[in-house]
Amino acid sequence: MSKLKVMTVFGTRPEGIKMAPIIKVMEKTCEIENIICITAQHREMLDQVLNLFEIQPHYDLNIFKPGQSLTEITVRALEGLERVIEKEKPHVLLVQGDTSTVFAGALAAFYQKVKIGHVEAGLRSGNLYSPYPEEANRKLTGILTDFHFAPTKTNRDNLLKEGYPEEKIFITGNTVIDALQYAVREDYTFDLQLLNDIDYQNKKVILLTSHRRENIGKPMENIFKAVNEIALKNEDVEVVFPIHLNPKVREIANKVFHGNSRVHLIEPLDYEPFTNLMAKSYLVVTDSGGLQEEAPSLGKPVLVVRRETERPEGIEAGTAKLVGTDYENIYREIDILIKDEGEYKMMANAVNPYGDGKASERIVDILLKHGMDQLEG
Repeated sequence: MSKLKVMTVFGTRPEGIKMAPIIKVMEKTCEIENIICITAQHREMLDQVLNLFEIQPHYDLNIFKPGQSLTEITVRALEGLERVIEKEKPHVLLVQGDTSTVFAGALAAFYQKVKIGHVEAGLRSGNLYSPYPEEANRKLTGILTDFHFAPTKTNRDNLLKEGYPEEKIFITGNTVIDALQYAVREDYTFDLQLLNDIDYQNKKVILLTSHRRENIGKPMENIFKAVNEIALKNEDVEVVFPIHLNPKVREIANKVFHGNSRVHLIEPLDYEPFTNLMAKSYLVVTDSGGLQEEAPSLGKPVLVVRRETERPEGIEAGTAKLVGTDYENIYREIDILIKDEGEYKMMANAVNPYGDGKASERIVDILLKHGMDQLEG
């Protein structure tokens, strides 16, 4: 009996985290031969994920270069993937999310008439330049996709509005929930002693992350000033901010938070310690996309410091709130959750709309059913 050859392609830490549970399921599925190809669009942060999930790629394009432009990433990924696809001749190429690797992977597969599966399909912010370049990447990838794995009904509806055939769209849940099951533990001990020393029981720990290109400058300064002021005015609040490697982000953070002993600026964390820190925190303030999905599954309210989000399900469910980048609004919304226990519990106890931890199994089942049908046909 022929095996379905699936090539999984990813290049950044978020892609690796969300693709890893699918790879783990495919490893146990005898009908599938899985070829793993990484572009390493991000190098060090991706390696951390590979080590955690014990994933050994068959191909490593290693395209990362300091200061790389979006064009350079796309061109190097496209050229490298072309060679791998020509050699392996997969039946399906699987990409995840909305990075430049995702678009390059889909385009490389399309050029060689290989079927494309898009994990986390159908996310839309409605603004082509926010998030940038992710909104364009996900829309461009959708045009080429044969299997749209939509995490939620909202994502499915977005695709239907754009005219994609209903029979090619599958609601699966989000694989990030699957990944959390591998990483979060009650008895987790951090390598960084500072994180072990924080009194998570008696302090309201705010986990802050901010890195989006469109926020760099005045919006990011507003975010940091609001969080800083909250920490200064509330003795029971501590802030942990794993600072992104972008020097512009670091410059703003160091300027705003300088001298505030309740704000802990630390280096970026690997996925495992980061998710365990999130599980111990009181509240998440972020401009990240993925954290809007992860935090609710851990019962943590999320304040989204962006002007729009491609993940409205969390907003509608009440697990997240879109607060923009205006100083006064950010300060007010954090202050409410710090001081109003009822408001906090409403968000913390809202039902997570992003899945039940079985998305990876659903995706592999769909690939087997529809992929094998095509093989036999």
